Amino acid sequence: MISNFIGGQFRAGSGGKSFPDTNPADGSLIDQVSEASQSDVHDAVQSARAALDGPWGRLTLAQRCDMLHAVADAVDRRADDFIAAEIADTGKPHALASHLDIPRGAANFRVFADVVRNVPTECFTGQAPDGKPVLNYALRRPKGVVAVVCPWNLPLLLMTWKVGPALACGNTVVVKPSEETPATATLLGEVMNQVGVPAGVYNVVHGFGPGSAGEFLTTHPGVDAITFTGETSTGAAIMRASAGGIKPVSMELGGKNPAIVFADANLDVVAAGLARSVFENTGQVCLGTERVYVQRPVFDAVVQRLAETARGLRPGRPTDAATNFGPLVSASHQAKVLGYYQLARDEGARVVCGGGVPAMPDALRGGAWIEPTVWTGLAHGSRTAREEIFGPCCAVIPFDTEAEALTLANDTPYGLAASVYTRDIDRAHRFASKLRVGLVWINAWFVRDLRTPFGGSGQSGLGREGGVHSLEFYTELSNVCIKLEPTDAGAAHA
Repeated sequence: MISNFIGGQFRAGSGGKSFPDTNPADGSLIDQVSEASQSDVHDAVQSARAALDGPWGRLTLAQRCDMLHAVADAVDRRADDFIAAEIADTGKPHALASHLDIPRGAANFRVFADVVRNVPTECFTGQAPDGKPVLNYALRRPKGVVAVVCPWNLPLLLMTWKVGPALACGNTVVVKPSEETPATATLLGEVMNQVGVPAGVYNVVHGFGPGSAGEFLTTHPGVDAITFTGETSTGAAIMRASAGGIKPVSMELGGKNPAIVFADANLDVVAAGLARSVFENTGQVCLGTERVYVQRPVFDAVVQRLAETARGLRPGRPTDAATNFGPLVSASHQAKVLGYYQLARDEGARVVCGGGVPAMPDALRGGAWIEPTVWTGLAHGSRTAREEIFGPCCAVIPFDTEAEALTLANDTPYGLAASVYTRDIDRAHRFASKLRVGLVWINAWFVRDLRTPFGGSGQSGLGREGGVHSLEFYTELSNVCIKLEPTDAGAAHA
């Protein structure tokens, strides 16, 4: 049984309910997950509050940051356990989990501990109306108890991307992992206990959204702030739930990200970049590319390269060294993506490659497998080209001029990320400055410096994460103003 983690203890939900955790590679049952009741969520929030006002709140900044480094070191020591749990929950290939998900999950604790340890605050000197000197300085205080609601595509990485800065800033957390991927959030509870993190600092409650742990947590009056990564409709529901308590929210939501390929681009660089941004993690990446706009002289060449990449991907058992393409996270998500594959055909797409379910060995036929897919012939305004699919697929659409490409790229309610491929550095700077997105890569994709701002605009989110930008959400700034009364230097000397 995968249990809740509340107040430093693993415990079953008081309501006696559970739900299955299923392996998406073969459909087998991994374990049952204990669903948290409303009472359990209340206990988790209360435990977080007690730790905030007690042992965690009494630690110095240096002690807190050292403890987060210890957490990161412990995750590294137990990397094999975390990799196995992540692979079982997500079906992703071992190479991806071992080189991205788990190392970045540990690194998030180190990076934010170091950021918080070294971040400055403001200090100003001035004069009061009577001419006396005044000193103003800022203090950072933790927000309090933070609800962390996590997605299923990069479970440990995106969870610690929030938990790391939250704890570094002195907050305590209650984590609600996705019901699809509960294992690594729970396993992290063991690590917290092993390194001596005080009970109640880190809590995990399992369940679903409406009428379950997600709703109970985001509407709890003892929660001081909510951070969420996931689809836009869920983010909107959480914002409505938080409105009554005027709680700050941080939202990293969906995207329909464009790649823009100009005719002067290095096509080898383009092929390598699109191979990752379209197909990595089976297209289940918020920053992934689903719209590819290609200048007409190189359109056919880019389509050919993309199709060759898709046909060369090797699905199989996630633990096999040859496997570089995993399943989707669940049968329900497979049905959603296949629905868009059919919609693309209905909207007149030419299916260059893919478009269905691959033939798999008997042992894997119960998995949520999908073919990597490339379309041409879709209109820019089609639903397939405008709605987020979250699968290994893209529509390739031609353009002629820079102005046309900019209009196409910006014509979306989303605004998360974009990639631009060109050898013209002037064009690169000019074009990037006009894209209405939170992140722009030039001749690359998913190159991340964790100190830089991360987030989207429009329906892609609210707020920024990364480096000092995370501190803007996880702390409250207070100003202290001191009116100084200068002593009479001569009298003092006498």
